[in-house]
Amino acid sequence: MLYKKPLSIFLLFCIYDFLSPQPALSQTQGTQIITSGGKASEQLFIELIGGPDANVVFIPTAASSLRSDSGIIWNPDKDANKKEFKDALLKRFKLNDLTILHTRDRQEANREAFIAALRKAKAVWISGGNAGRFTAAYIGTKVEEELKALLKRGGIIAGESAGAIVQGSYTIRGNPNKPVLMVKGSEKGLCLLDKVAINPHLSSAKRENELVTIIDTYPYLLGIGIDDDTGLIIKDGVGEVFGSGKIAIYDNKRHKEGWYYWLKAGDKFDFKNRVPVNIVPE
Repeated sequence: MLYKKPLSIFLLFCIYDFLSPQPALSQTQGTQIITSGGKASEQLFIELIGGPDANVVFIPTAASSLRSDSGIIWNPDKDANKKEFKDALLKRFKLNDLTILHTRDRQEANREAFIAALRKAKAVWISGGNAGRFTAAYIGTKVEEELKALLKRGGIIAGESAGAIVQGSYTIRGNPNKPVLMVKGSEKGLCLLDKVAINPHLSSAKRENELVTIIDTYPYLLGIGIDDDTGLIIKDGVGEVFGSGKIAIYDNKRHKEGWYYWLKAGDKFDFKNRVPVNIVPE
């Protein structure tokens, strides 16, 4: 297809250039949601997709086990409870149908039959779990290409927790078997937000200083820390905070509260120029 050559060039740019000292920005025409999870992000996603007949893909690959709001537990690698979990997803997102897309086989992730659903999709939701499971399966495959293509044609990609992490260019905690912050060889994310590292559950998991270490090591990365029930909706390179918590921005500069500063619901951030804009008064 006509878009494959420029996409391949863009993929190479992200692989070899994600640590170069350039501004962080979203290089897409679509809309992204990065969140720690919660009802606010789900409601926003429902509004964006535009109705129960929207073509939506759910990717659970970051998880080893998922629990629905109704208590159904599903292991994406097993068929047990898959139908019940899908029914719970339909209720969660107010949909008549959706496609669950999952593999741990990189060859499968490159098959035309596997990626067909992404080519038709209006929106994708990437689950939580461990970011390394997702990146091990999909980075450098046609799944990555099609996710980028979806945004380029104006689609929507939302990710909670690990699904938020992988949208950046740098993957935090990329080893599902060892709780290491930075994992050599497993750093690359989808690069949907270039020169960015994302850290969810910031306050609840007491992770406020983790991004300080990463930005000190890679000073041209921009760090985004996300509280629970909070997120950013990003379009045209500008993100707006939503939810009940706050967003911490790490820009390798000393601020009043430390090596980061806070944004709250309604505040906006310009990723191209790395500056907050339209700050809502307290």
